Amino acid sequence: MSRRMKIDLSIILQKATELVDEQGLDQLSIGLLAEKLEIRPPSLYNHLEGLNELKQMLAIKGVKKLNEYMLQAAVGRSGDDAVREISKAYIQFVREHPGLYDASTRFPDANDQELQEAQESVVQLVLQVLDAYNLQEEIAIHMVRGLRSILHGFTSIELMGGFGMPLDINQSFSILINTFIEGIHTVAIK
Repeated sequence: MSRRMKIDLSIILQKATELVDEQGLDQLSIGLLAEKLEIRPPSLYNHLEGLNELKQMLAIKGVKKLNEYMLQAAVGRSGDDAVREISKAYIQFVREHPGLYDASTRFPDANDQELQEAQESVVQLVLQVLDAYNLQEEIAIHMVRGLRSILHGFTSIELMGGFGMPLDINQSFSILINTFIEGIHTVAIK
């Protein structure tokens, strides 16, 4: 007789992460998750209220994981090198966890305090990296928004298969980030 694995919230989130990374966030359902966990769907309700709560948990996990990738990349670096490395880390995270990244950008409750704190951690990390440029506070916020737009836009197009030309996509990304860095230097306080 086989012994059943004890299910807890961390196991549920891990399996849900695997599912969304493999099949996409829109394919996630309580039924599919239960099937992958080899349990009956009602058993999941002992751990969560439903699909929206699960998606919210995935959103928080995704933002925190993105922050981890970027933080590791920033350690020991500053200035242009730090901007390049956190940008590469962002791309790496999206490539390794496309579904979890998608969850981190589409969440049922934008007012969730844990989600907001996780998002603020990412913003603060980028602001710390940008400190090396002595930007005015308002300009630094604009630069955070700009970098996020570049990274999200690039990864979104890549995930959709939108870069069909026979050019090295990593070289395109490198040129894009280097151009952004040149832009930072033009608004930096001398």
